[in-house]
Amino acid sequence: MSNFVTEVVNDWGETTYVPTLLGNIILAVIVIALLVLAVLASIRLSKKSTTAKLTTKQLSFCAMAVALGTVLSYIKLYHFPTGGSITLLSMLVICLPGYFYGLSAGILTGIAYGVLQMMIDPYILFPAQMVIDYILAFGAMGLSGLFSGKKFGLVKGYITAVLGRYVFAVLSGYLFFGAYAWEGWNPLTYSLAYNAIYIFSECAITLIVLCIPPVNKALASIKTMANN
Repeated sequence: MSNFVTEVVNDWGETTYVPTLLGNIILAVIVIALLVLAVLASIRLSKKSTTAKLTTKQLSFCAMAVALGTVLSYIKLYHFPTGGSITLLSMLVICLPGYFYGLSAGILTGIAYGVLQMMIDPYILFPAQMVIDYILAFGAMGLSGLFSGKKFGLVKGYITAVLGRYVFAVLSGYLFFGAYAWEGWNPLTYSLAYNAIYIFSECAITLIVLCIPPVNKALASIKTMANN
C-alpha cells in the first residue's frame, strides 16, 4: 500500500492518507474510466442514434461537469473548521449529468467527481470512511437521474441527490467522527445537525438560484445542447 498512499499527520494529530504520484495516476485513470462508462451507460439506455459524435459530446459534458464542480467546490461561501463547506453551486453542477443522461451516467459521474476530490483534497482516516465519504456520498449526486425528462426534473432530482448525499454524510459522521460531537450531544444527533447545516444551506441557496427565470432557461438550453 505504501506505493499508492503515504501517511500524513494533520494539524489535529490525526493520521490521514494521501495518494502518492503512482496513486494519483491510478486514480486519474479511474476517473477517466468512470466518465467513459457513464457515457456508455447513457447511450445504452438512450433511444436515440448512437454515433461517435454523440459519444464525444456526452463525455465532454460529463468531464466538464466534474471539472467545473471541482473548481466551484473551492469557492467556499463558508468553511467549517472541522470539515464541510457551503460552496458556490458545486452540488448542482455534479447533478447535471444525471439530469442530462439518466441515473447510470449520473451516478458514475458523481463517483468520478468523488475520486477526483480524493486526489485533490483527501481526508481519509479509515478505508470504510473513504468509501462512504468519497464514493457513496458523491455517487448519490447521480440520483438526479431519477427525474431526467420529468417535469421540474432538475429541482426534484437535485433535492433527491442532496438527500442522498446527506444520508451518507450523516452515516460517516456518526461512525467515524462521533468524537467531535458538541458537548451534551450524542454522535447521531450531532451528525444529523452538523451535516444538515452546510448541505442544506447550499441546497437552499441553489434552489433560490434555480427559481431565477434566466438561470432556468439557460440550464434548459444547456440540456438541449447536451442531448442534440
